Amino acid sequence: MRFLGIGDTCDLNALYARLRDDGHEVRVSISEPLCHGVLSGIIERVDDWRAELGWVRDAGRDGIILFENVAHERGALQDELRRDGLNVVGGSAFGDRLEKDRAFAQGVLRDLGGFQVAGVWEFEAAEPALAHLAERPGRYVLKFSGEGFGAADNYVGRLPDGRDVAAIVQAKLRMREAEGKRTRFILQERIEGVEMGVGAYFDGERFLRPACLDWEHKHFFPGDLGELTGEMGTVVTYERTGTFFERTLARVAPLLRRHGYLGYINLNTFVNEAGIWPLEFTCRFGYPGFAILDPLQATSWADLFRGMTSRDGRDLETRPGFAVGIVMTTRPFPYIRTYVPEPIGLPVLFEGELSAADRANLHYGEVGLDETGQLVTAGYHGWSLVVTGTGAMVAEAQRAAYALADRTVIPNVRYRRDIGDKLVGWQLAEVERLGLLDPT
Repeated sequence: MRFLGIGDTCDLNALYARLRDDGHEVRVSISEPLCHGVLSGIIERVDDWRAELGWVRDAGRDGIILFENVAHERGALQDELRRDGLNVVGGSAFGDRLEKDRAFAQGVLRDLGGFQVAGVWEFEAAEPALAHLAERPGRYVLKFSGEGFGAADNYVGRLPDGRDVAAIVQAKLRMREAEGKRTRFILQERIEGVEMGVGAYFDGERFLRPACLDWEHKHFFPGDLGELTGEMGTVVTYERTGTFFERTLARVAPLLRRHGYLGYINLNTFVNEAGIWPLEFTCRFGYPGFAILDPLQATSWADLFRGMTSRDGRDLETRPGFAVGIVMTTRPFPYIRTYVPEPIGLPVLFEGELSAADRANLHYGEVGLDETGQLVTAGYHGWSLVVTGTGAMVAEAQRAAYALADRTVIPNVRYRRDIGDKLVGWQLAEVERLGLLDPT
């Protein structure tokens, strides 16, 4: 098969490498020049993805375009390419809006009914938001809409009077306003409970079953301290997921079908005694989520994508148990190299011989081959690679993941050592008590 990846920073690096290892032809367009070294010597990079459309089209149903992200109105571009008869996996214009326009997404969820929807207030300037916080003090989550913002820009309030959120609004918004930059953001009522997500592949007409459940770890440091990052590690499973899926993501299917969505989609939530509280959509392949799902998916990536674009009616074949994924980072993470200059080209080494099982649980991130063939760090995030482990229980998957992580040697590598601890300690039992998992 032929695959053309389109993105800014080569986010689907591990997926491209897996497709290549399975014998498929892969070409990747990377718009960010500082990321041109990602997968260098491993995957062919092309300068103009439009010039490759004929190469994809010539493969017929075996030619597929993969879109990585929702930036730069790429959802509308995907809709256009599908109308032109090309096979495209990624999202849609509607998906872009669901993810980037947070107030719109909350309105969609509210209109569907059946959810516990947190209070949401949208603003475009600091002063009205500060007035709201003064009139209605409380714990809020600050989230920005549109492009140009990362996870580190969001803030989860702690003080019951909202003073910390007000300080962040003043610091971030007033500087942008002084520069004449328009900013849309929301203040969302903070919900307590267990944070968990549900995700599935949508083929344009239906969800492929089963869905997955995930428990993310977003803060930089153990104990959920430090900056909010894109992700530091996740626990995922395809087991016992039907109940939660039917109560949440399955109910969005008619909207996705109506708007031509085709790709992976995730709904992040909080759950507690009051019910399920949806927070936000991810309308694309989540990183590192797709890599952590990889060892649990018996269906190959190529067969999955061909089934989605041809709508052959087959569901996803999965493996039982849990997968634990650990993100191995180097500086300047959690920032980017344009803000914090740091060298690339650090060697990526492994202690001892790697078995076939080890290699199946190593997922390349921002790495490439240097002129000597040595695997080295690349890119501009410092998201070097993801290590996974699997097991029938979360603790077993944890042990396997950390055993491999500890054999991965990168100068000054950083990673959290508590991925899955809270899930083992109390969260999984709480989700079970709330009746959100299928019967055993």
